[in-house]
Amino acid sequence: MAKIDLSIIIVSYNTKKITENCLESINRSLWKSKIKYEIIVVDNDSKDGSKEMLEKYSADKNNHSVYYQTNTNLGFGRGNNFAVKKAEGKYILLLNSDTIVLNRSIEKLYNFYFENEKTVHFLGAKLLNKDLTPQPSACRFFTLPVIFGALFLKTDYWGLTRFSPNHFQKVDWVSGACIMTKKSLYQRLGGFDQDIFMYMEEVDLLYRAKKKGWKTYFYPAAQIVHLGSASSGGKTFPILQVYRGFLYFYKKHYSFLHLLILKFFLKLKAGTSLLIGRAINNQYLIKTYEEAFKIP
Repeated sequence: MAKIDLSIIIVSYNTKKITENCLESINRSLWKSKIKYEIIVVDNDSKDGSKEMLEKYSADKNNHSVYYQTNTNLGFGRGNNFAVKKAEGKYILLLNSDTIVLNRSIEKLYNFYFENEKTVHFLGAKLLNKDLTPQPSACRFFTLPVIFGALFLKTDYWGLTRFSPNHFQKVDWVSGACIMTKKSLYQRLGGFDQDIFMYMEEVDLLYRAKKKGWKTYFYPAAQIVHLGSASSGGKTFPILQVYRGFLYFYKKHYSFLHLLILKFFLKLKAGTSLLIGRAINNQYLIKTYEEAFKIP
């Protein structure tokens, strides 16, 4: 059996067609490539026919796919950790199931990483929306000023805290929808924090990497469509998970005073949004921020 160069890791949950499209785009992207690769798909006990699709897809050896069924929902981080343990490649690409690989982007990402691995430890591609407009996926770490700006000043919108560079550059962290690294580096960090169910995993991982002196870079020559929140069922769940993620991240990495200030910011944002929701009778705002305000 040929030695595997690259293990592409995908965690799926109730995204049957989207996952199938992702798998097909990977194989299309790597058609006739010299890279020896495998696709490891971990399904978090989907109920939408994903199991049957993945069994059939993986049975065809030409698809380079290995399928694992968890029989429970491990979440994003634990699902990826499980898959990485099974990976045979020296290099790994963590890829969301709701992505479509364009052109030869995986090959570009792999070759660039391979040539620069002494200085580049984690590498992210340029993510695009469905209409091929840039999707901000390079970010600054969540210090209190960054969080305040994102919550109240729409700094993400203006590209001040979350952005999409057009040239190769060092960044604090990149979206977990697409991260290339060495398996050994990922494992030395202990992988994603198992206590984070969804959202904030990559921030925590790359924050810990920075503490070790490892660097994260953004590589726009590789471009991948990211549909976003395909398995989270609307916007309320992601917002609540981001709230919980902020709190968990600060309890883990920051002082008690910083945590108190963060809680004040989050309560203020939730309270303000709730008042606006009630004023304009927006049920989405009311439902979402009533729940967010109750998060301890």
